[in-house]
Amino acid sequence: MNADMRAQFFTRLRNVTPIPKTELNYQSNFQLLIAVILSAQATDVSVNKATKALFAVAPDAKKMVALKEKNLKEYIKTIGLFNTKASNVFKTCRILCEEYSGVVPSTRSELEALPGVGRKTANVILNTAFGEPTIAVDTHIFRVSNRTKLAPGKTPLQVEKNLMKRIPADFHRYAHHWLIMHGRYTCLARSPKCGECSVSDCCSWNKKGNHSGV
Repeated sequence: MNADMRAQFFTRLRNVTPIPKTELNYQSNFQLLIAVILSAQATDVSVNKATKALFAVAPDAKKMVALKEKNLKEYIKTIGLFNTKASNVFKTCRILCEEYSGVVPSTRSELEALPGVGRKTANVILNTAFGEPTIAVDTHIFRVSNRTKLAPGKTPLQVEKNLMKRIPADFHRYAHHWLIMHGRYTCLARSPKCGECSVSDCCSWNKKGNHSGV
């Protein structure tokens, strides 16, 4: 996909959703961080169901610590890996209280030092909470990037680096969300909706007449 086509690709995605947003529900950077930690290997829908009640009783780091880890588990037990996630959330909240006065830090190194926060989670927080032009490569973005030949790569990190090189500067701020939404609702893994796709003519996979996923 050449530079002109990449610009057209993101222009069309922007036309569909000018200002995209995460589908996780949150009211603060703290709640966003917790929701993203919980969303690993889980759907946004399942996370939103759990955090609705959780954030009502523990909307900030101090109250989350006061809730205690064993009680936290009761709120998130419907989410996969809830035992590990409860431990990470509790430890992260203690660190936020002790080292950051309950405020979510805004640098990659500080974020990735928090339990349960890896590169992908840090990228989501940096982009959504702080407006940084980062790309959190999940299964949707990995698939779209490889299938369309927008930024192919064998690993999430390779795809991330290629995307950062190839996404036109004007689109960096929201590219992460556009790609996720496109993969989640149009460029599906098994049955991509090529007939409804706004960027189908930019896609190398579609041009080859494929009918199965990558």
